[in-house]
Order: sequence, then C-alpha cells, then structure tokens
Amino acid sequence: MDIIVLCGGLSTERDVSLKSGAMIARALREDGHRAVLIDSFFGYTGSYSDPEEIFDRREEGGETGISAQVPDLAALMASRKQENSSRVGDNLIEVCRAADIVFLGLHGADGEDGRLQAMFEISGIRYTGSGHLGSACAMDKETAKRLIAAAGVRVAEGRIVTRDSEPGPAPFLPCVVKPRAGGSSVGTSIARSGDEYAAALELGFEYSDELLVERYIKGREIDVGVLAGKALPPIEIRPKSGFFDYKNKYQDGATDEICPIPDLPEKTDEALRDAAIRVYDALGLEVYARMDFIVDHEGQVWCLEANTLPGMTPASLLPKEAAAVGISYNELCETIIRDSLKRFK
Repeated sequence: MDIIVLCGGLSTERDVSLKSGAMIARALREDGHRAVLIDSFFGYTGSYSDPEEIFDRREEGGETGISAQVPDLAALMASRKQENSSRVGDNLIEVCRAADIVFLGLHGADGEDGRLQAMFEISGIRYTGSGHLGSACAMDKETAKRLIAAAGVRVAEGRIVTRDSEPGPAPFLPCVVKPRAGGSSVGTSIARSGDEYAAALELGFEYSDELLVERYIKGREIDVGVLAGKALPPIEIRPKSGFFDYKNKYQDGATDEICPIPDLPEKTDEALRDAAIRVYDALGLEVYARMDFIVDHEGQVWCLEANTLPGMTPASLLPKEAAAVGISYNELCETIIRDSLKRFK
C-alpha cells in the first residue's frame, strides 16, 4: 500500500512523535509498503507533478532522539519558511489524499485532539485510529472524566482552574495539577503544600489556560492498552525517582516498566482490563488506545486518562504490552492499519 506516516506537528510531544513516526515508517517499509514520512507542521516540501509520484521515492525518515526538555514551539514556528499561517504545512492535504491510508504517528495537539481527524474526514482521507469525536473527548480531560465516571469507572475528584480566575488555596492536598488538554505529563505536577500548589499552577499555565486539579490517588500506576477491541496485558510503571513525568517517560533507564506483572492478583488484572474496555467504549474510541490507571492500596482501580494515539517509540508502553502476547512491532502496525481501514468501508 501507499502510506503516509504523519509525525512531528506543533505539539509539546513533537519529539516523541518524530521518533514514533520514524519507527512506524521503517516497519511499514520492511513489510513492503511504500511509506513516506512527513512532518505535519512542515508538510511536503519536495517537488512533484502528481502527488502519487512521492511514493516512488525512497525517502528514509531519520531516527531522532527524545530530549529531556520539552520542544521550543515558538522557535519551531519561526523556523518554517512558508507563506501559509496554518498549523499544518504546505501540500499536506493533497499528498495525503493520494495515499491508501495515513498512519497517524502524532501525539498531542493537532494530531490527537480530533481536529486533524475532522479535516481528513471532510477531505475524504483515510487514517488510522479513532474518529474525530472520540479523539476530542479523550483529549479534554474534564469531558473524559465525566464520560468515564458515567461508565462506572472511578475517577479522582477534581476541578478546573482558569488563568483568569482567582485560584485560591488548593482544593485538595496532595493534588495533581495538569493542563486540561495535553499529554506526556507536560506541565503536570504533584503538589503537597500550598507553596508547591502555587508553583504547580505557574508551571501548568505555561502550557494551558485551563488546568485540572485532582485529588492525588496514591498507588501503583498501571496502564492497559486496547487493540482491536480487546484489552492487552497490564503494564506497571515504576519511575526510579519522582513520578512518571516527561523526563522519566522517555529517558533510557529512568523507569522500570513491567509486563506481565508477576504479583498482580488475578482479580485486579480482570478489573483493569474490564475498566480499560469500559473507558474505550465510553469515549467512543476505535482501533487502539491506551488507558492509564492507579490501583490504590485497597485494590480499587482509578482511571487517570485515555490516550488515543499512544506512543510507538522503543520506550512506549503499547508495543511492550503487545509483545507480551506475541505481537511484534510490525504486526502491531499492520493490525492498526487493517482495523482502521474497516472504518472506511
């Protein structure tokens, strides 16, 4: 098939997406597909007389590292030498329309929040993963919490704090402060005192005008992926210091990720998988996703959020969960494509 792999974009998770995209494109080429890797923010800058010509070119996407620092998006915007003021680059829609399917290796804004999906649907472009509505609902953490709670899955008590409002004292201590929309724990803090809460708000407002403040749930952090409507084995995340923030997510050796989990009671395993499917269905997700949970000291399962385009890097959780049941990275990519195409028949 002729496949465009979209990555990069104008998101704080840009570096992670570039790595995901490079790995996806390499796997698809190994499987015989004509895959072209494109940064959605810069678009396709090569010359062509017909968009289908681009699939005849061997354009190898380079592997990129993931910095411990969040990308400087202002500098990135200044670096694009294009006339258009859009958040997507030149020729993007035209070349994507020529593909059999677009594999979304994007994370965060302009890729995981439903806007690009809606644009593709209007343009008649097939793409991988959930539709625009499920993507948008999952990205908005407050909306997602309401839908998840209505499905009978526990969520932490929380409230929204806006940049223009008077924040007042912390509604709960300890608490978690995070942007209302976003991923990879960018702008997220755990506050245990009034001073830490004030600092958490200051950091969070660097990335969003609206923050979600939630009661902190202490316990084991366990994620569960869903692939083709079935839950994958849970994976436990144990950062060697601090919590599972941006640095601990993507720097080698910073976190132990255990799958399968040898000491997880069967009852808890079943509860996690059931909750993952409930969340997946409640948000209207399709093809694949990954849900983040906390299991407290009483064994109760709490949902933190859902990820509609989980990372596909070597450090990412979904490929490790798939590998635990014998699904290779290449097979995972093929399954995502196959099930995504079913949506457009």
